[in-house]
Amino acid sequence: MPLEAKDDDKMMPYQLPFPADALEEIVVPQAVPEDERLWVPQAENVWFRPLCLNRSQGYWMNLLRVRKAGVLSRHRHPQAVHGLVLKGRWRYLEHDWVAETGSYVYEPPGETHTLVVPEDVEEMITFFQVNGVMYYVDPWGKPLGYEDVFSKIELCRAHYESVGLGADYVDRFIR
Repeated sequence: MPLEAKDDDKMMPYQLPFPADALEEIVVPQAVPEDERLWVPQAENVWFRPLCLNRSQGYWMNLLRVRKAGVLSRHRHPQAVHGLVLKGRWRYLEHDWVAETGSYVYEPPGETHTLVVPEDVEEMITFFQVNGVMYYVDPWGKPLGYEDVFSKIELCRAHYESVGLGADYVDRFIR
């Protein structure tokens, strides 16, 4: 257990310099934005909102928003994925559970699954931390494509340039 600070010091900010090479924090006010330009289109009726694009460690954190029912994608993860459902619900064809508003999902490395949004869900928003790569595959595991932090960054650059925010708008999320 850590030692307790003196009562006089408890509300005093840290007094020493931060490491010279430390990066700035990322603070994203209104993570679920009102400005539609901040949602990056990924497919028809599917968008993501970047929150952190960590190119040095190869992961990204984003909100995934889906406004359609049906199969979104079948994919495999070589590293762990974490998800928190903020709105709506979804499931994987390969499992019998349903991720609903408030649900946390841990996807272990090696997992391959098919994400489905039910017919009666108008909008699904889930926070995901994706580590490494997402491999898109057919039902028999044949590779169809991939996403990684670098492809996400490029999608963001192109989108933000096209909506007038500038290609460098994405830089605020890159570490």
